[in-house]
Amino acid sequence: MRRGRTSWFVLALGAAVLVACGNAGEAVPRETPERARAAFQIPDIRRPAETDSIASLRAELDASRRTAIVRAAERVAPAVVSVSTIRREYVRPRTLWESFFLPPSAREVAGVGSGFIIREDGIILTNEHVVRGAERIVVTLPDGRQFDAELVGTDEVTDLALVRVTNPLGDGAVRASGIPPLPVAPLGDSDDLLIGEWVVAIGNPLGFVLSNTEPTVTAGVVSGVGRNILPGGEQERGYYLDMIQTDASINPGNSGGPLVNALGEVIGVNSSIVSRSGGSEGLGFAIPINRARRIAEDLLDDGSVRRAWVGLEPEPVDFGRLDRSTEVRVAQVAPGSPAEEAGVRRGWILRRAGSKAIRTPLDWESVLLDAVVGRPLELVFDDGGRERVVRVTPVDLPSLTAERIRALADFELVTLTPAIRAERGLISEKGALIVSASPMARRIGLREGDLIIQINRVPISSAEEAARLLQRLSGTGLVQVFFERQGRLGSVGFRISG
Repeated sequence: MRRGRTSWFVLALGAAVLVACGNAGEAVPRETPERARAAFQIPDIRRPAETDSIASLRAELDASRRTAIVRAAERVAPAVVSVSTIRREYVRPRTLWESFFLPPSAREVAGVGSGFIIREDGIILTNEHVVRGAERIVVTLPDGRQFDAELVGTDEVTDLALVRVTNPLGDGAVRASGIPPLPVAPLGDSDDLLIGEWVVAIGNPLGFVLSNTEPTVTAGVVSGVGRNILPGGEQERGYYLDMIQTDASINPGNSGGPLVNALGEVIGVNSSIVSRSGGSEGLGFAIPINRARRIAEDLLDDGSVRRAWVGLEPEPVDFGRLDRSTEVRVAQVAPGSPAEEAGVRRGWILRRAGSKAIRTPLDWESVLLDAVVGRPLELVFDDGGRERVVRVTPVDLPSLTAERIRALADFELVTLTPAIRAERGLISEKGALIVSASPMARRIGLREGDLIIQINRVPISSAEEAARLLQRLSGTGLVQVFFERQGRLGSVGFRISG
């Protein structure tokens, strides 16, 4: 019995081998990766209705992921660029010994910011402080393309600048070569913002730290509008007026990038943060795009920005050390100004300018920043309880229309007049106002807006007098220039080579 069972087992095993190997006269099928994978596939035992239900659920989930924020980022991000700069910094002597024995030294410093394309021919909007002093500008697109760029114009007052890629992207040869056209960011309306609506900040906050070129996207809401920001340190220049506040993270490197609404439209230019640590703390600010659009048009048309002037100097009504001023009074009216011609009187309380309520002098300055030369502005005053409505037509700044006198090769000067004195809020009654200064002039300590009141021991009463005296002092030794700046007196000494 044992022998029979053993034989049966051998025969069965042989039969199994024959079945596995096939008939003796037939070719054995070759095992392939596809057949091996098929052997491990689990058959779909679900009913057709269940399969359709899962596919529908997956489609719903995919659709839910594509929120308005995602769509807005997709629409604008291709037009957001990285703006890299090289500028030269001159190292000032730290001691008197260094000034005599060490030659002036300079070093190249790299900087990075953001910008966005507003025209197909390569016009890019960014911040003025991103490109300030740049000797070379390189623009990098999200797809990795790099272009050299040139400065079109800047406006330090609003912290805006335009650059243009210098590669001939708009000519037929380039288009025929197959290079994709430059994407353009759609612009929205910053006058139609809702507190709490979703916004997206796009830019390059880490700059050279990241190897990839795609911009970073952060989301938040419009936290406030009409914000006026005072300069927070020695490195900051001027005020930021009538700004959009957002809690979308804006970090160093995001400057110049777009702030985008849920429709995928640019409604602001990211410009500054309020931070004690240097990073984002939920207080970011953007320049309204309506202002940026007007500044860009002026820079493209004329290379400079026209400033509106009314000739009205405001002052806050003081309610005490702890109370905030909620009223603005007319402190001065410049002789021959549009305000005087319209009948505005000193002592009136300024309530509104157009549709904007005026509570502080900065509110009035923000109105002037957006006012257009030649377009009437309706002002509402309180004259001792009596409402007065006055229409004032702004004109160009007196300092911009005055005759400019070239001094040496480094300055453009204008003679101080009562209108210019009122425009600039100067204390001195005579002098020569610096309206343009070369990089060399800035390095010795003078800049635009300084009023030269004395050179050596000679008082200055006109731009022509200052220019003649500086020319006469060339090669004679140390020249001491006394000037007024922001209500304070200062002086600087330098030598003029003959």
